[in-house]
Amino acid sequence: MGYTVAGDMSKSQEITSSDFESLLEYIRRSRGFDFNVYKRAGLQRRVERRMQMVAVAGFSNYQDYLEVHPDEFTQLFNSILINVTGFFRDTATWDFVAKDLIPRILKNKKNGEPIRIWSAGCATGEEAYSIAMLLNEALGPAEFERRVKIFATDLDDDALNQARQASYSAHQVEAVPEELLKKYFEKSGLRYVFHKDVRRALIFGRHDLLQDAPISRVDLLTCRNALMYFNTEAQARVMERFHFALSDNGVLLLGKAEMLFTRLTLFTPLELKMRAFMKVPRGHVRDRLLVAAQGGGEPTIVPVAPGVREGEAIVDHMRIREAAFNIDPTAQIVIDADGFVALVNQSARAAFGLSDRDLGRALHELEVSYRPVDLRSPIDRARASRRAVEIKEASWPGPLPVPGGNGAGVEPRYVDVNVVPMMDAEGALIGLKISFTDVTHFKRLQEEVHQSHQELETAYEELQSTNEERETANEELQSTNEELETTNEEIQSTNEELETMNEELQSTNEELQATNEELQTRTDELTHANAFLSSILQSLRSGVVVVDRELKVRAWNPIAQEMWGLRGDEVTGKHFLDLDIGLPVEQLRAPIRTALGGTHDGHVIIPARNRRGREFQCRVTCIPASADGQNVSGVVLTMEEDVGT
Repeated sequence: MGYTVAGDMSKSQEITSSDFESLLEYIRRSRGFDFNVYKRAGLQRRVERRMQMVAVAGFSNYQDYLEVHPDEFTQLFNSILINVTGFFRDTATWDFVAKDLIPRILKNKKNGEPIRIWSAGCATGEEAYSIAMLLNEALGPAEFERRVKIFATDLDDDALNQARQASYSAHQVEAVPEELLKKYFEKSGLRYVFHKDVRRALIFGRHDLLQDAPISRVDLLTCRNALMYFNTEAQARVMERFHFALSDNGVLLLGKAEMLFTRLTLFTPLELKMRAFMKVPRGHVRDRLLVAAQGGGEPTIVPVAPGVREGEAIVDHMRIREAAFNIDPTAQIVIDADGFVALVNQSARAAFGLSDRDLGRALHELEVSYRPVDLRSPIDRARASRRAVEIKEASWPGPLPVPGGNGAGVEPRYVDVNVVPMMDAEGALIGLKISFTDVTHFKRLQEEVHQSHQELETAYEELQSTNEERETANEELQSTNEELETTNEEIQSTNEELETMNEELQSTNEELQATNEELQTRTDELTHANAFLSSILQSLRSGVVVVDRELKVRAWNPIAQEMWGLRGDEVTGKHFLDLDIGLPVEQLRAPIRTALGGTHDGHVIIPARNRRGREFQCRVTCIPASADGQNVSGVVLTMEEDVGT
């Protein structure tokens, strides 16, 4: 039974994973958003959160829900693209930007040279505006306006629209220092609007880090806590684009939960604790390649020297061609259209043990037809398609002496085989040329390069591990942390997941806070309304009873309590016609039903006895009650002594 359950669980997980991948593919096809590059754990958690909010179980059912409710895409994307940001978020980082990075950028710039900043994944723009304030403080308004351009990009159109408005609530600007808040923001009602003169230096735009071309010649590129949502392959692609975007002295600033472990060939740490990295310049790649053109199939014209007969000239040229064919270092065999050997050069004779006796024999009778490779199928394909057929790195069956050895050591030989059809001027097949190019040396060099590359990667990984231990020990922990360094990358992945969950919780907390505030407001309004209604009921000089459509008591004022001797908490929720009081309530059934029908037909007078036993004539008025002004939700009964009888 245990194995059956485990198998069922595995099958269920496979179905869930398959349904989730199908959902992602549907989103990519229908809306153009490719979330395959996002880490699966966090992505699936955020999609499931949205499914819970719309009460849909199962990824396939949620895909059907998206097809029926296209507006749900917006809510889903807002849930996936978590926009958690803030002004001067992580104070230590922004102190480093103001005191170290900005002076460094200005020092590397000539007077009047433009300064270009890129805030990637800017969300609602707080980070871009923070950089603008610091640069304006460092340069002064005139120089800032003339030299600075700040490009702020994100994938979320709604977040970009908020950023463009440059309007923030009091809660959002709490982290802005008081002097900067007064200088760069203007209060408009309950919101703070960023200063228009500084705002002109910022350009907001939609940009996909994985698909769109990067912004170039950037002096400072900030991308904080955005890469941690991507998988390793996507992170590598983004880092390549960031390397292209930065100028030679450019600086990359990442979030506190992010670290470069595998892209140190592109960047070198500037301040590891602050996650600041310098671009490692690379040599320029030539824009154009020289391509050697291959000659066409035009007929060759044989020139005849003066005094030489034409026949002799042709014979001489034939001898020259034959000699050239024989001395070619590439082994070559030519067969006619019927598969019989027509020509064999000297290299082929030496390599395959062929002689003049083999000329005119069928190729399939010779050993070379199946060693080092079976030639029958390639010859048939070349004959049928009239195109060359190539076989790469066929293993030579015989050993090859090791260069410089004593003959004891041997290595296999490798050849590239080309089968080329030959046609006459009318396009008819007249034969095929089979060439064998020895690539053993190239293969050996390739293996050596591969082995060297592996050794280099191993050495690089060891060096990278050493650098990570040194940087962490010197700048962060400065304690006994050698044990944790062996699992540094796993800790990094865990930190990213925790940071993701923290931002999700922060986003959820903000939503709950807004909901709680709204609920508190509604509660206060309801309390005020109940108090107002209670004061009205207490001020009335008649007994008042309110019943709902099921004739259950909902309100019972003090005068009614005085008349019939029952408190409000004793009768609330009970059926009015079941009450044992001095009023014959059964006689009120018809008037109450009439009032529930929406008709008010005056009052009735019935004999009654109050709680003290005094008999009197009671005037009862039944009035329809409506909560929304249209539908009758109950009846208000007023009771008082009829003094006219």
